[in-house]
Amino acid sequence: MSDPLRIVFMGSPDFAVSSLDALVGNGFKPVAVVTGPDKRRGRGGVLSPTPVKACAISHHLHVIETDSLKDPATQSALAALRPDLFVVVAFKILPKALLSVPKIGSINVHASLLPKYRGAAPIHWAIANGETETGVTIFFLNEGIDTGGILLSRRTPIGPDETTGDVYERLAMLGSEALIEAIHQIRLGEYTLLEQNEAGSCGAPKIFPDDTFLNLDAEPETIRNHVRAFNPFPGAWVLLDGKKLMIHRTEVSHADSGDVSDPLRIRAGSGHIRFTEVQLEGKSRLAATDFIRGYNGKWVIQGKKEYI
Repeated sequence: MSDPLRIVFMGSPDFAVSSLDALVGNGFKPVAVVTGPDKRRGRGGVLSPTPVKACAISHHLHVIETDSLKDPATQSALAALRPDLFVVVAFKILPKALLSVPKIGSINVHASLLPKYRGAAPIHWAIANGETETGVTIFFLNEGIDTGGILLSRRTPIGPDETTGDVYERLAMLGSEALIEAIHQIRLGEYTLLEQNEAGSCGAPKIFPDDTFLNLDAEPETIRNHVRAFNPFPGAWVLLDGKKLMIHRTEVSHADSGDVSDPLRIRAGSGHIRFTEVQLEGKSRLAATDFIRGYNGKWVIQGKKEYI
């Protein structure tokens, strides 16, 4: 293909910003950027754009805001752009009517090694399940959820102490680099699609508050993985005397040793888990020693009984 690709970029969160920046920086300036509407964010409730919209404005790109890709006006506006390619990063599911709009098709930057961790929260669930490796996958969208043919993938290790926040930033950059490589292949028409092996598939559904309520009957390493997975967002928690206590960091002990009088050292499974960095609702984030020193309530800690 000798003419410039007519790309429409779709995304909202900061994870997608690196990919949009990479497109513009490598000469693939989108003809439009589709993103969510402005919302009130933060403590002050100030009306502000999505990170992707802010990025698009900085690059002087045409922005289409929408709450629904099923909206007929949005679909008509996208068809009128005569796109060659939709590039979707951390956005909504494309309805069937839009999949046929771009001449070449629609590709997605997904934060897992597909077919593992299909869904809305692949980084969270990979860490929660104790994975030591993850990556990004560039694939063509079809009517399924993250089931299309794979263009390419890139791998990266997950360190034993890394959180979702750590891996999130790294995958955003890795995804942007893989995206540019994939678009070069598409532009030249030099690519082969790899069909996904359904036998290796697993889901990564949206995170709900109950998912982050820690099961203190689980093994210490399982609890630790869940704390890492939900750090920094949405945050793992237990109840301390009926109030929400966010757990930001932990340590694992498999031996029945240590300070048995430490109220933040909890028996779990075949060992113990110690909460080393915590935050009581409405209060500041503190190291365990500082929190223990300043807390005057009852040390009644509760977690849910069933596994997440």
